[in-house]
Amino acid sequence: MLAAVRDFFARAGVLEVETPIASRCAGSDPALESLVTRWHWGSDAAGQPLYLHTSPEFPMKRLVAAGLGPIYQICKVFRDGERGRLHHPEFSLLEWYRPGWDYRRLMDEVTAVVRVVLGRPDFPTERVTYRGLFRERLGIDPWTAGCDDLRARAATLGIPDAVSLDLDRDGWLDLLLTQCLQGQLGRGRLTFLCDYPPSQAALARLRQDDVEVAERFELYLEGVELANGFQELTDAAAQRARLQSDLETRRRQGRAVPPLDTAFLAALDAGMPETSGVAVGLDRLLMAVLEVRHIDAVLAFPVERA
Repeated sequence: MLAAVRDFFARAGVLEVETPIASRCAGSDPALESLVTRWHWGSDAAGQPLYLHTSPEFPMKRLVAAGLGPIYQICKVFRDGERGRLHHPEFSLLEWYRPGWDYRRLMDEVTAVVRVVLGRPDFPTERVTYRGLFRERLGIDPWTAGCDDLRARAATLGIPDAVSLDLDRDGWLDLLLTQCLQGQLGRGRLTFLCDYPPSQAALARLRQDDVEVAERFELYLEGVELANGFQELTDAAAQRARLQSDLETRRRQGRAVPPLDTAFLAALDAGMPETSGVAVGLDRLLMAVLEVRHIDAVLAFPVERA
């Protein structure tokens, strides 16, 4: 699988790069927790925290901003508190960036990569919008429905304890997506779910249609999420505001607050070209190739035996 991926990008003229696994800064996403180690140097007995990356995204974007052009990386990434059928604290990620491309063109390339790995050049694909999916399958508009509306819909759909749950709007939307919609996506085809609510933009650019949408997509195959991609936000001020908002959310929740990645923001401020980027979980992709249900089936040494 790795050889096929590398051959694809070599033919496409995309440069393979390496970036640090351990960094002085970490991603701010409130949904992710970093594993942390310490670096002891000289007289510093306490040591400096180093965060094992949850994604190589920030340093790769610094390389794009420096003018490296299209780049990709295959690496191990780490996420604390994750273990299950589809989750492992250490897993393999393929991430790449395409300066000058929009996210629709990138979805075409993601399709091509996955088809190569699956060995199925004609494997069907489809694109559905986040808003359209909720409207068609659940009869609600995720842009206008309030928490009470979403709670009521979750209860009527039989989600356990829905009446007593205390979630914000995005929490309810995530619950409905994962419990009622996700399992139906990508059945016998690649399904790209795209154009997310602006509150779920993460690092994606916003676009104004009849409503504001985040130019973000996720790829599903047989009900499993394989990829997450963006039309990258390149505005340094807007990106700083989002990161600071994430850190404030973490602070309110009593969670670890890593240092703000000022080097990443400086790279954006210096000028990053319009770029699309995506990360693909290689372990899950290999699960699809081998038609296995548990991530341990594609790992030589799961964490309990590592």
